[in-house]
Parts: sequence; C-alpha cells; structure tokens
Amino acid sequence: MQNIRNHITLIGNMGADAQITNFDNGGKVARFTIATNKYAGKDQKNEAEWHRVFAWGNMAKFIENYGEKGKQLAIHGRLVNRTYLNKEGKQRKVTEVEVKHIIGM
Repeated sequence: MQNIRNHITLIGNMGADAQITNFDNGGKVARFTIATNKYAGKDQKNEAEWHRVFAWGNMAKFIENYGEKGKQLAIHGRLVNRTYLNKEGKQRKVTEVEVKHIIGM
C-alpha cells in the first residue's frame, strides 16, 4: 500500500481577525482566511488567492492572542474537505487548511 501524504504550506496575510469558538470542555478553534499572492506575470497585477484556515487548541490560542487582520503568517498543515448544510439547508462542500504549525512574521 502506498503511503499517502497530505501537506500544505502557505505564506500570506490574514484577511480578518480570527473567529474564535470556545467549547464547554475548554477547547477552542480559530477560523480565519489567508490571502496569498498569485503571480500574474511581468505586465499584470498580482492577484490574491483566498484560503480558509482553522486551528485547534494551542494553535487557536496563539492565533487569538497574536493574529489580526493583515498579519503575515507562514502556516503548515493539511487539506481537509468537508460537507455542511448552509442556513437555507443546502449542502455545501468546502476545502480548508488545518494548521499544524504556525510562524507569525
């Protein structure tokens, strides 16, 4: 059987302050977006690509304390695909990055 790896590294800027959810058991999750620059070419304007990101536990606490809109971060994690129901009850699919390591710059 082949050993499958799921790793992603992004360097970008936080699009907004993180949304923090605290759980009854003391755990927490931080959800935010990161914008990375997509190089469009010599004569064209660079474009931002947006990525949905989340972090649990101590990573969430770090982001809560030090993260803010515009803050440059380097994150390493894994891609996660999930399905959820929106407010209208329609099924939606989303790909997010689960943070495993983070460096604030």
